[in-house]
Amino acid sequence: MSQPWRPRTFPLQLASLLACVLVACAGAGALAVWRLHDLQAAFETDARIVHRLLSQRVVQHDAVMATLALLQPPATGANGGAGSAGSADALPRLPAVYPQILSVLQRPPGAQWPADVQADLTAAEAASQRSGHAAMALLNTSAGRYYLVMAGRPASHALLIDLRATVPRDEWPMDMATSPVRVTLEHGGQSFVVQPGGIDPRGWGREYGFHKVLAAASQPFDVVARRSVGLHELPWWSMLGWCVLTAALWAAALALHRQRIARQRAEELLRLGQVARLNTLGELAAGMAHELNQPLTALLSGTQAAQRLLAEDPPDLATAQTAMARAVEQARRASAVVGRLRRLVERADPAGQTQPLALPAAISDVLHLLEPELAARGIAPEVTAAADLPPVLADPVALQQIVHNLLMNALQALEQVPPAERRLRIGMARSGDGSVALSVRDHGPGIPADQRLHVFEPFHTTRDGGLGLGLTLCESLAQAMGAQLVLAPLPAHPAAQDRGAEFVLTMPAVAG
Repeated sequence: MSQPWRPRTFPLQLASLLACVLVACAGAGALAVWRLHDLQAAFETDARIVHRLLSQRVVQHDAVMATLALLQPPATGANGGAGSAGSADALPRLPAVYPQILSVLQRPPGAQWPADVQADLTAAEAASQRSGHAAMALLNTSAGRYYLVMAGRPASHALLIDLRATVPRDEWPMDMATSPVRVTLEHGGQSFVVQPGGIDPRGWGREYGFHKVLAAASQPFDVVARRSVGLHELPWWSMLGWCVLTAALWAAALALHRQRIARQRAEELLRLGQVARLNTLGELAAGMAHELNQPLTALLSGTQAAQRLLAEDPPDLATAQTAMARAVEQARRASAVVGRLRRLVERADPAGQTQPLALPAAISDVLHLLEPELAARGIAPEVTAAADLPPVLADPVALQQIVHNLLMNALQALEQVPPAERRLRIGMARSGDGSVALSVRDHGPGIPADQRLHVFEPFHTTRDGGLGLGLTLCESLAQAMGAQLVLAPLPAHPAAQDRGAEFVLTMPAVAG
């Protein structure tokens, strides 16, 4: 199972970005829905007001007809009497009171309607007699006019209505010139445009409709209102502002998360550095103690021998004996001081801290700590792990320090080759004896053949400014926890792709 290593924060960043996009889209969609809801509510309110105003006007026409029927004189009775002429006097004054009434016609008993409208008004009068209310005739939608005929006794009446004047413009709820709402009066397949409005060519299919018959049985016009919503009517600035706000919050949260990750990484590196310094100091103290113990032991032996020889000489040897005694005392004191120094800096035994560990998780933790170093050098390590890899028995801190040192050595080696040739491979697999082997291989310049046998020796280094204790410390830590760290041998016939160095850490696997 091989895959290029990715930063641990990459899935989280992708998930947070998707969440940010979803929140931004949801918020923008909600703003658009609210805007559409407001537009629909305003449209329905205006349409109901239009229906009410027009219904009031056409009901006035019925009231005028009823008034004319009441004011006309009654029919002549058997005694030959006659009523007043109030109806005839009121007719000329109606157009002045109601601007939508252009003219008033009266058909007395025995008379006929004007010749040009006789047939239509006669048919409407007959319909009025059957229904008991006024009836329409000669509807001309292009001119916006129609007759309203009311059959009566002794005389019938007809009103010529102007639809344009019927519209109460002073009470109209919309601006007729700019409103996108189209209002029409429809009857019998004919349509009279009250307000042009119109379908917006930039519309995207969102339309509202309203239709309701006027509240007058004599003039059953259907009030039809239509409105289309254009894309320019959506709250784009509010939607854009919401998206910008969401993106800003996401960026702030991501920055805070990165800051927290960087702080945790710095703390972990500080802890690892402190452990490395203590271990290095212990390794240095152990080496110094080893180097000093030999001359001090020889000094102790020599002075003791000299003391015994001088003690056999009968001359005045008191001063010599005292000097030798003091030398012996100082040598023992130096040995004791070195011993105390070694015990002071002696590190804990890693063998007592071993526990089962998931090796891929431990490698991922170290790569997370080195993520800035990898990014600075443009290196994406290739991590390979066997599918059936068992847990290993190791000290977590010691293992982390070993892997950290090996990877830092590999990164420093890769700095010496062009960026395009920098490759780092980390492999985890079972060994033949059932243990688990971790290999760290770089594609750097490699280790010269004459120095490969000395890489684990103290103070041996191939890097300027190095102390030569890193690999020595790694080998000591590995041995202390029951593992083994070796430098992999070179191929018999190395090729260009085989250059570099590979270190293999073999650890015992957890049984079962």
